Amino acid sequence: MTQEQNSNMTRIAKNTLFLYIRMFILLAVGLYTARVVLQALGETDYGIYTVVGGVVVLFSFLNHALTTATQRFLSFHIGKEDYEKVSGVFCMSINAYILLSVIILILAETVGLWFVDTQLNIPEERMDAALWVYHLSVATFIINLLRIPYNASIIAYERMHFFAYLSLIEAVLKLGVIYLLFITNYDRLVFYAALYTIIPLIINIIYREYCRRNFATTRYRTIWDAKIFRDLFSFSGWTLFGSIANIAAIQGLNILINIFFGVVLNAAVGIATNVTSHVTQFVSNFQTAFQPQIIKTYAAGKVDEFNNLLFRTSKFSFYLIFFIALPLLLTTQSFLNIWLTDVPPLAAIFCQLILIFMIIEAISAPLWMAIQATGEIRNYQIIMACCILLNLPLTYLAFITGMSAYSCWVIRIVVNVFTVVVRIWYLNRHLNFPVGRFCKNTLWPILKVAIIAVPVPLVLAMIIPSDLSRLIAVIVVSVVINVPAMYYVGMTKNERQLAVNLIRTKILRKSE
Repeated sequence: MTQEQNSNMTRIAKNTLFLYIRMFILLAVGLYTARVVLQALGETDYGIYTVVGGVVVLFSFLNHALTTATQRFLSFHIGKEDYEKVSGVFCMSINAYILLSVIILILAETVGLWFVDTQLNIPEERMDAALWVYHLSVATFIINLLRIPYNASIIAYERMHFFAYLSLIEAVLKLGVIYLLFITNYDRLVFYAALYTIIPLIINIIYREYCRRNFATTRYRTIWDAKIFRDLFSFSGWTLFGSIANIAAIQGLNILINIFFGVVLNAAVGIATNVTSHVTQFVSNFQTAFQPQIIKTYAAGKVDEFNNLLFRTSKFSFYLIFFIALPLLLTTQSFLNIWLTDVPPLAAIFCQLILIFMIIEAISAPLWMAIQATGEIRNYQIIMACCILLNLPLTYLAFITGMSAYSCWVIRIVVNVFTVVVRIWYLNRHLNFPVGRFCKNTLWPILKVAIIAVPVPLVLAMIIPSDLSRLIAVIVVSVVINVPAMYYVGMTKNERQLAVNLIRTKILRKSE
């Protein structure tokens, strides 16, 4: 491994650490504030905020598509060291999102307002407050939309420590909102919505000032480049197409479960999804740290380094999720029994199947980053969407033939394996992806680690009767076996040396 590659891997490790710090802070504050806000607002007002303020959540997948597009083009041109183009992408993304904000504002204050006013089931005496919440939620969404170019720039320049520091500020502001909520004499629902609009406005100002002070390319100037505009929205559009296919598959399965089996099993899926989403956050943060480097090495034409980054991202993504998922897979029912007083039927098996699905997805997700690096994603997204949407007809056939509710996630796993094969085929055909090296450098080490790590915790999970004792024993033994297995069997000599160097040089030190 060259000195430059060592430097890149060190930066990735530091960035991953900062993203984890950010995640833990936001998770802790989010869990606390959700409980306290419910207490402060009461069930009715909390429900109104959830339903009416859901406009922000509804458009979250649009935010993701736009962020992905902007970050891709910024990283690509940074990799080529074409900073004039980086500046052009930034300025045009500002222009594009201002234009999009105007369109969304018009639609929200006409069609959206009509829907809230006439179609939602809201108590008449709280309608005025609900409308205030709606207007403020639209404002919050637009504020977040206009933050995207700055957020994407920070990711592209790999300044992940900034997210961790800013999360401390955001956590303090949210806790301040909770305090003010209990002492105010105003309508608490409207007051809460107003404060939660002010917070992202403050965060936006901090983002803007940080970027202006640290990146010359984020100083806005009035330009119009039709090609960049087309590229941004074309990439966003096809990314959005893939996101919609995923959402359709997930929500379609939930609807089919509801039709055939009722709301009790919907609750089981909800519990399982809640558990697995926290596990997969660890991997998504790790992959976010790798993503800019993958795009930059492709843009720089460093083919070997590009492929090696893909191999490592896939391999370490597996190690990360497997480290957490293995004890949970073996003690799912025990974990749910301890966490919940009333566990919905089949929740444990749903959780196990979704975890298996997520493990496969973690291994293959970096391959999608390779396609993203090229910018040529139209055909890829069409093929992937067709594969993903196979889940719906296959699940319907399974249910009408009398198969169990959890068979839908068995089908998702099978379809996902098929999708991974198609993804590798597409990469091999369009990027000359070295499939043999991928199997040797990624899949084979993964298989060896799994073979070593599973047997002993599995036996313990089968023979220990107590839920708490089983959970503790399996977690401890899994850690004791997994760490040396991943280090000595799952890593190359260079990767082990890098890990040692990272510890010796104190990876907690501020990223450059």
